[in-house]
Amino acid sequence: MTYTSFAMTSVAALALSATMALAQQTDITVGQQLEPPHLDPTSAAAGAIDSVVYSNVFEGLTRFGSDGSVGPGLARSWDISEDGKTYTFHLAEGVKFHDGTTMDAEDVVFSLDRARAEDSVNAQKALFAGIESVEATDPTTVTVTLKNPDGNFLFNMAWGDAVIVAPESIENIKTTPIGTGAFMFDNWVQGDRIELKKNPEYWGEPAMLEEVTFKFISDPTAAFAAMMAEDVDVFAAFPAPENLPQFDADPRFKVLVGSTEGETILAINNKQAPLDNVKVREAIAHAINRQEIIDGAQFGYGTPIGTHFAPHHPDYLDLTGMSDFDPEKSKMLLEEAGVTLPLKLKMTLPPPSYARRGGEIIAAQLRQVGIEAEIENVEWAQWLESTFRGYDYGLTIVSHTEPLDINIYARPEYYFQYDNAEFQALIEKINLESDPDARSEMFKQAQTTIAEDYVNAYLFQLPLITVAKTGVEGLWENAPTQAADMTAVHWAE
Repeated sequence: MTYTSFAMTSVAALALSATMALAQQTDITVGQQLEPPHLDPTSAAAGAIDSVVYSNVFEGLTRFGSDGSVGPGLARSWDISEDGKTYTFHLAEGVKFHDGTTMDAEDVVFSLDRARAEDSVNAQKALFAGIESVEATDPTTVTVTLKNPDGNFLFNMAWGDAVIVAPESIENIKTTPIGTGAFMFDNWVQGDRIELKKNPEYWGEPAMLEEVTFKFISDPTAAFAAMMAEDVDVFAAFPAPENLPQFDADPRFKVLVGSTEGETILAINNKQAPLDNVKVREAIAHAINRQEIIDGAQFGYGTPIGTHFAPHHPDYLDLTGMSDFDPEKSKMLLEEAGVTLPLKLKMTLPPPSYARRGGEIIAAQLRQVGIEAEIENVEWAQWLESTFRGYDYGLTIVSHTEPLDINIYARPEYYFQYDNAEFQALIEKINLESDPDARSEMFKQAQTTIAEDYVNAYLFQLPLITVAKTGVEGLWENAPTQAADMTAVHWAE
């Protein structure tokens, strides 16, 4: 063999080897800004939990698809009675939890009864309030009887808060989650990463990846550096949108820009004086320049909103004009409310970039009308404990990523403590109504009510910005729920 032919053969062999190596890659590292406080999606409001475990580790009776549709999960089919009150779910056969125990109808009964129990700590307990009874007809059949017809019931069962868990493993679910999903929990290095591995006994379509690592990188600059160094393969909800042009120009990467269910709001403690005065809340709303926040904190990514409803939903009303930027009107309203200026309020900011960056901009805007927002930066666990559960705040910024969640305004104990009996009755009517046109009108009425009450200052709909290596396929472009579903993700051959 001549030197030339040997060299050509060697080059060809190297190229083939590189191609095979790429095709054979079966692991992936996913960057995530927030680390979950624990791994039980049925006992906390932290979306970071669902980002890791939704569909990957835990499954519900139904599940969200990437397009927002609701389809079969552990329930492969169901029958609905003529009066709309009885759902008979037919479960997949041969399903096992990751510890080898059988998943059957009794586990569904346990999960739903636990979620709706009087002492339940489920963050979305209202999803289960309409259930009258849950019965196991046989090992693969569950009958759920509702108190009243509920057109949202199948939708509600797709939430991460409604996943099916087992009594045998519930005690250690927060640190060692045992589900039925295509991936199994493997390891958690606190402050660094969570590792999942493929479930070899999965009952459904098996995952194409063998290992998934969720790497926690809270700092936007560090997130950019990790992607550029290729230490991370995918970063959903990328926290540094100012760097997107560099990724767009680099053939190693691709940028996906989709939508989320995340209404980003300046939440207001409605029971804390003087925020219990609607004029003060309205003054805050008119002091805020949404576009300035979108440009400064999101580098132009985000859709302005004027109420707690996703702009891509067909029933959305554009009510941004009710709270347009008008500092002079803010000053007038504060004067009418009898507020002594400067008004000092504590503004608590959790770690996401939209909150920390947006908070600085909002503080400067409020200062122009005589409101001094004293910023307190907290970690996610502290926000959940002190702000969400303890009501220890005046203002805070957070994106509500749960789908179609305007019903949280019907819960007086919810962290912004809005208590409106007429609104609560309206949500009850929506839950009972099955006619699409009637529901649409009521949803519009609900949006208008909370906008008129200036419950919160509504900022923008959070986009889903994902940066990934060009070879990664099967990612969700949009986020109908907060999840990093890895069950169909693979490397292109």
